[in-house]
Amino acid sequence: MIAGIDHFVLTVRSVEQTCDFYRRVLGMRRLDQPNRPTALLFGSQKINLHEVARTFEPKAKTPMPGSGDFCLVAAEPLAEIQASLAANGVAIEVGPVERIGARGPMISVYFRDPDENLVEVSEYLK
Repeated sequence: MIAGIDHFVLTVRSVEQTCDFYRRVLGMRRLDQPNRPTALLFGSQKINLHEVARTFEPKAKTPMPGSGDFCLVAAEPLAEIQASLAANGVAIEVGPVERIGARGPMISVYFRDPDENLVEVSEYLK
């Protein structure tokens, strides 16, 4: 019944800091539209950003910065992601480690964004 994920929402302390981080570190693109949440675009998905004091309706019951924990699939070799993390002073918390994703075995690294959300970036093994 479900084909995939279109977007998810992160509640953040600062839209500016979050956009800067995801643009620099993971190459996401920012989208601003009138009366809509700022979004980070990547592949055919997006992350909508709600600033903690300026959320949009409807929203999660208890939105708060730092409660996110999600996995992104790399569009390039994981070594390039690791190089971008290092170049931007982002510490890898765990990894590279083997995991099992929705499509099978993968290698993942875990790190934190400016709000301390846990971000996993993975490369599927071929």
